[in-house]
Amino acid sequence: MKTIVETSTGLSKYLLADDVTITATADNITVGDPAQFIIGDLNSGNTTITENVTDAPADWTGNKYTYDGTTWTLNPDWVDPDAE
Repeated sequence: MKTIVETSTGLSKYLLADDVTITATADNITVGDPAQFIIGDLNSGNTTITENVTDAPADWTGNKYTYDGTTWTLNPDWVDPDAE
């Protein structure tokens, strides 16, 4: 797996398969080749992309965990959007 992490917060924003192409530029991040989607608020200057992630949490969802390249940590501010 690959994860796209917002550098300033450490939040794992996206978790993608290893075979998915991620292209980060100064303007945005394009996922897929051809593009499946473009992430407009993230770019090469504010993210870290880590490949070969083998230990992602089974209940991973965007912003639920921080990742420092080695360790996953539950985000204490995360609120389940499905919770009432």
